[in-house]
Amino acid sequence: MKLSIRSAAQGDGALIFSLVKELADYEKLSHEVRSSEADIRAALFGEPPRAFGAIAQDGDEAAGFALWFYTFSSFRGRCGIWLEDLYVRPAFRGRGFGKALISHVAGVCVAETLGRFEWSVLDWNAPSIAFYESLGAKLMRDWRICRVEDEALARLAAS
Repeated sequence: MKLSIRSAAQGDGALIFSLVKELADYEKLSHEVRSSEADIRAALFGEPPRAFGAIAQDGDEAAGFALWFYTFSSFRGRCGIWLEDLYVRPAFRGRGFGKALISHVAGVCVAETLGRFEWSVLDWNAPSIAFYESLGAKLMRDWRICRVEDEALARLAAS
């Protein structure tokens, strides 16, 4: 095994989109995927980029990926990172790829003196919850995610 982490590059749009679809399958959320490869490319490599990514590799083979974007905390007075996606293909799990990816993004936070590193996890995903807690993450049990999308977003914007 030759584990390496590299920043997503211009030619990675198709790879990252395929990994997004694999993640959606794993999370039983394939019906929610509305993005396209072009959307992923535009977010990661447009001017300015709106999201950032890293690829975990075993030699030349993609083992997984992380996708994130910047947030801002008024309480901290600094930006932070929201980890939108962390996914390791089943054949590579338990071999350190997930930890390497999350450590890579944590390193971005530290290098840029950001205030927070946050993400969400599905409540049924016990293996991921245990993994995140083993890394020192604390589950914010008092907080709930609010989401407005599609027609509700249009109605809210028009109100």
